[in-house]
Amino acid sequence: MKHSLAKIFSKRQDTATVVIAEIGVNHNGDMDQAIRMIDQAKAAGADVVKFQTFKTELLISRHQPKMPYQVKTAKETNQFDMLKKLELNLLQHKKLIAYCRKTQIDFLSTPYDPESAALLVQLGLKALKVASTDTTNLPFLRYLRSLGLPLILSTGVSAMDEVECVMREFDKNYPLALLHCVSNYPCPLGELNLRCIRTYQEKFGRPTGFSDHSASLDVGAFAVCAGARILEKHFTLDKNASGPDHAASLTFAELKDYIGQVRKVESLLGDGQKRITKSESQIKPHMQKSLVAKRPLKRGKILREADLWTMRPATGISPLAVDMVMGKRLKKKKGRFEQILLRDLEDA
Repeated sequence: MKHSLAKIFSKRQDTATVVIAEIGVNHNGDMDQAIRMIDQAKAAGADVVKFQTFKTELLISRHQPKMPYQVKTAKETNQFDMLKKLELNLLQHKKLIAYCRKTQIDFLSTPYDPESAALLVQLGLKALKVASTDTTNLPFLRYLRSLGLPLILSTGVSAMDEVECVMREFDKNYPLALLHCVSNYPCPLGELNLRCIRTYQEKFGRPTGFSDHSASLDVGAFAVCAGARILEKHFTLDKNASGPDHAASLTFAELKDYIGQVRKVESLLGDGQKRITKSESQIKPHMQKSLVAKRPLKRGKILREADLWTMRPATGISPLAVDMVMGKRLKKKKGRFEQILLRDLEDA
């Protein structure tokens, strides 16, 4: 795996979200268009571009009707005719992989059958994406498991008991990432259920993300707030183009905005480690307090809690050390509200 895909499965918690720009079949079978989309994904800030690898004859029956959302977005009369012209052959795969390598963006694809998976292995892919259509496809998942490659599994149109059944097929050390997903195009915002991302993390202990089919540009950032380490988002050159996914995809400008919001929220979330920030370090002495004498104290005084007060600035002894100070003897007298310093103290 290249850097972006490799860090999904790294044991080191990386704060950067891996953004997968889903080209899918939005290239419309046009290689020039596919190349332009790779360029735009890179320019928008994506880490990975993802395609789809399939043999239509092995995927769907010849007269399968289109899904409801596809009726408005594709002119073909059935799914078979719609998908057949969107297949990528071996030579096209090689060209796209080489171009991604040149462009320095990771190439990923979703195989829909064992033959397609074998092709991707032959082409040197080190990870595979599994579509929601195969979340419950145990025979295919077992085949993919036998390949030993890291898998990124979308879980749209699946209930938790189905996901649990699938997860029992994989050893806890198998490199498998889960994507929460709602498989409607576009998905109604009220059905996003982003808390499921945390549920997956807590229940399965796997790298977890979100395959985002909403039409909103800020959902990716919200998903990162909910714990997503991986985001997948469709994009297109033309929302009005004929094809199953164009209408629910982002344009280049929208994808750039989407990723920009993700990166902004990452910077806001930080790494979760509490520390004094660079800007706070200048403020700390002025904002916090030091131990001072509550009233005039004579030399030789044994300090008790009633003798002490706290005041700004924090240039003396921190109030956190009050227990250490009590019971010590003053080596010099102190005026009211005068700081008590370590050099002023000795053991009683």
